[in-house]
Amino acid sequence: MHWTLKPLPTLDKVSSLAKKLSIDTNLATLLVQRNIETYEEAKSFFRPDLSKLHDPFLMQDMQKAVERIEKAIANDENILVFGDYDVDGTTAVSLMSSYLKTYYPNIATYIPDRYQEGYGISYKGIDFAEDNNFSLIIALDCGVKAIDKVDYANNKNIDFIICDHHRPGNELPKAAAVLDPKREDCNYPFDELCGCGVGFKLVQALASRRNQTIDDLMPYLDLLATAIAADIVPMNGENRILAYFGLERINTNPRSGIRAMTHQLKKEVLTITDVVFVIAPRINAAGRMKHGNYAVELLCEEDFQTAQTMAAGIEVFNNDRRDLDKLITIEALQQIEENNETEDFSSVVYQEDWHKGVIGIVASRLIEKYYRPTLVFTKSGDKLAASARSVSGFDVYNALEACSEYIEQFGGHKYAAGLTLSQENYKNFKDKFEEVVKNSIPPELLQPEIKIDLELELSAVTPKFYRILQQFAPCGPLNMSPVFMSKNVKDTGYSRKVGADEDHLKLSIVSEDGTKFNGIGFNLGKKHAEISNGQPFDIVYTIDENTWNGNTSLQLIVKDVRVTE
Repeated sequence: MHWTLKPLPTLDKVSSLAKKLSIDTNLATLLVQRNIETYEEAKSFFRPDLSKLHDPFLMQDMQKAVERIEKAIANDENILVFGDYDVDGTTAVSLMSSYLKTYYPNIATYIPDRYQEGYGISYKGIDFAEDNNFSLIIALDCGVKAIDKVDYANNKNIDFIICDHHRPGNELPKAAAVLDPKREDCNYPFDELCGCGVGFKLVQALASRRNQTIDDLMPYLDLLATAIAADIVPMNGENRILAYFGLERINTNPRSGIRAMTHQLKKEVLTITDVVFVIAPRINAAGRMKHGNYAVELLCEEDFQTAQTMAAGIEVFNNDRRDLDKLITIEALQQIEENNETEDFSSVVYQEDWHKGVIGIVASRLIEKYYRPTLVFTKSGDKLAASARSVSGFDVYNALEACSEYIEQFGGHKYAAGLTLSQENYKNFKDKFEEVVKNSIPPELLQPEIKIDLELELSAVTPKFYRILQQFAPCGPLNMSPVFMSKNVKDTGYSRKVGADEDHLKLSIVSEDGTKFNGIGFNLGKKHAEISNGQPFDIVYTIDENTWNGNTSLQLIVKDVRVTE
């Protein structure tokens, strides 16, 4: 594990901010590292404010989109709300359709089948629209590159409004409106919205025409916070404001579907982490194991009893998904060992009966064991399909581009991609991919990296410090949960291995000035010998609370330990 300490900001910026906010320099340093340097910026950070949301009409084509929907309603047209099968797509479809249904009945939803139709707008979906007399399709979280499919729809007199957040190609589809803050000609002030976020801006614009305010849209923010968390978009600007109030909604008055998925959690306050690890996988499991429609139906269901029954069904999908990804991971790891590929620069594995819905998760699991770019292939029709995942700093999309002679089609971004190729090209592709990675990846990228915000004395970790730290939430990219390092600590003699397989480490440590702390290090059981021999060691950690027998105290979530140099 490679430890990287982030650069410290200049002392004058830190001192100035610490003085303005009456906080200690450690907290001021964390803020300046997040580009928060003035009292006003700090106020916006600590007190998110819905009035700071941008005017939706600043987005290119927003006026056109609103006018086309209003025309459809005036003419009694049927509107189809279309979205992808992942969390961002299904929450977007749920948000858009449930809002429109509050004042217009002719609304239906469509989620493409992951296996028969694949990602994004599909010809089958357009045919469905034609067969059922839909003349307007609102596409969410997809469509900005669907030139041919939008042309196909235009020939059938079906209009498209596209709400996407992916980077467009050189040409835009000939749609009635293309809402995408990443458009070159779009001057919208924040271009890191998720697909559901772009859909929400359209809802905000429609609402303003009906004299509704942001207060009227609060019931939809639980869906939006779920999408923001699951899609791992930057947690700053509008995303952080919307996630903050969406989390508040999840904790105070969530829709029946979300309450049904979370009510079994014995937690008073759900965090963004709970959204990522509890709500999102269950929504995703529907699309992976059965059909994304299940997720939309659950998220739109108003009756709690019915929602509980549906959530129980999705729980079964999620458990099946877990069992499958564990089994496939074991088979993939065996394959790597049997092929003597443990020392390779990449992992490329294939088995024809692996479930297509979980190969992306399996690729991520393999990276936990062998930290290197990874592809997991399965059979899909008469082709092979793969999910690619990368390690921090390595662009897997570029690596695939270098192997394009063997690939039929691929898409994605720097850290995750999907591709298909014909079976006879698998071996050539695999060899070429290994060669490309071997020749282009710097050795340091083959080691996991922990980015550390700040070196801290353990005595600085006080309840007051933690209370302010909690207000950094919700955390995510560009505002990650702060990570600290403390040097020269020692085992008090009470550290031990815990867990069924003794793979976790319960730490009891003391610093040079006598400050004592307890901590837990998940999957660090193997480091016990390193810390229990009386030698001083360094730790990297985040700070959390632990409640035991009714008593709550601060504890360290230890990410790594190493002997002090």
